[in-house]
Amino acid sequence: MSNGTLYDKVWDKHKVTELPNGQDQLFIGLHLVHEVTSPQAFGMLRERELEVAYPNQTFATTDHIAPTEEEKRKRPLKDDQAEEMLTALETNTSDNGITFFGFESGKQGITHVVAPELGLSQPGMTVACGDSHTATHGAFGSIGVGIGTSQIRDVLATGCIAADKQKVRRINVEGELGEGVYAKDIILKIIQDLGVDGGVGHVYEYGGEAIEALDMEGRLAVCNMSIEGGARAGYINPDETTYDYLEGREYVPEGDEFEERKEYWESIKSDEDAEYDDVVTVDADGIDPLITWGINPGQVIEISDTVPEPDDFEARTDREAAEQALDHMDIEPGQSMVGYDVDVAFLGTCTNGRVSDFEEAAKILEGNKVSDDVRALAVPGSESVRAECEARGLDEVFINAGFQWRRAGCSMCLAMNDDALEGDEVCASSSNRNFIGRQGSKDGRTVLMSPAMVAAAAVEGEVTDARDYLDDEPAGSASGVGEAAD
Repeated sequence: MSNGTLYDKVWDKHKVTELPNGQDQLFIGLHLVHEVTSPQAFGMLRERELEVAYPNQTFATTDHIAPTEEEKRKRPLKDDQAEEMLTALETNTSDNGITFFGFESGKQGITHVVAPELGLSQPGMTVACGDSHTATHGAFGSIGVGIGTSQIRDVLATGCIAADKQKVRRINVEGELGEGVYAKDIILKIIQDLGVDGGVGHVYEYGGEAIEALDMEGRLAVCNMSIEGGARAGYINPDETTYDYLEGREYVPEGDEFEERKEYWESIKSDEDAEYDDVVTVDADGIDPLITWGINPGQVIEISDTVPEPDDFEARTDREAAEQALDHMDIEPGQSMVGYDVDVAFLGTCTNGRVSDFEEAAKILEGNKVSDDVRALAVPGSESVRAECEARGLDEVFINAGFQWRRAGCSMCLAMNDDALEGDEVCASSSNRNFIGRQGSKDGRTVLMSPAMVAAAAVEGEVTDARDYLDDEPAGSASGVGEAAD
């Protein structure tokens, strides 16, 4: 088993005891809740007449069902089930003294965007949420895990969950990314190399030259999709990039206390001689932008490659999945994805809904127009992201190009509101999953890609290489648009 890694250190510091069934009782330092998976858990507490043990360590927002069109945010929501879930969350948080970031707070948004930008997610933490993409928070050097409703109940009632410790795989991503290649391409490359089940039984520790060069928003994107690679969690050791991002944020201590906290954060980093259960090297030098061609995130190719043959896969299950994907996506082996018609362009989500994502897409869009045949949605990951984008004039770039500029929410990532595919529409999406039916239509087709690639597809009306649109001038540079994100 691993030894001396950040995962081992954080686990040991949060382990309360070993349970009779062999699992560990693990204390949770930050608990995040939203409107979809929490109502039943709060109900279980009421049935048992239990109180929330650590309300100050639990924070809530609404994201999955949040309407992204301005006029649809009026209460009561038109969707009766959505209104019921939102009302339940408001009541549950109010009754239990839990901080809730609602529509009027100015801080509402996707859980995994809101917590990092407020400084709630910090190195050395255990973070839990009733959402699989809690792995996102590992970008800070924390251990983020998605949990089910019964475990949400456990955290609310005791502050702890029962958990099995995982193996640790170190993934060294070496090399330097070229222009027009982003963090999203790194994680898609890792999933391509290791598979959607490659991380089962593991957490991923990401490191190496290409990872260290990423800003925090890029690191969040990488860790976000650890779950798509089968890993229980993914993390990056904290460094000065981490500390610079955190300093001055709302829930981060200031002055001497911040410096003291940094000393602790340094102490939980993986030792130089840490022992790992497995070590893998991925070469990021010279990779082209990656896009999916199929119906899971592992069915992915570089834009310069062609769709593989089912017989190229060794495992029978992989061959069958490839055949199903070819049929669903209506493509042929040997075909290039360049030129694949697109009906919808979607930019947002907890993977790519941050300020830098909109900046990169704006570089493509400025001076261009969305194709007449494309419905294009830009959905900031939080109201704070939305406000910052508008302060930089990015919203004008999107609106002038023909995108709908929306309010914050999960939106078309999983289509739990009105943002959904219709029929067999094809969506160029910056989201994290391309499963059949994921975006609201059993016949809909999803092609995962980076925000810049989404923007290029919106303009062309088909999958295209975004690098053809890039030049040396950042979008909106004359008016300050395109400056580096905080």
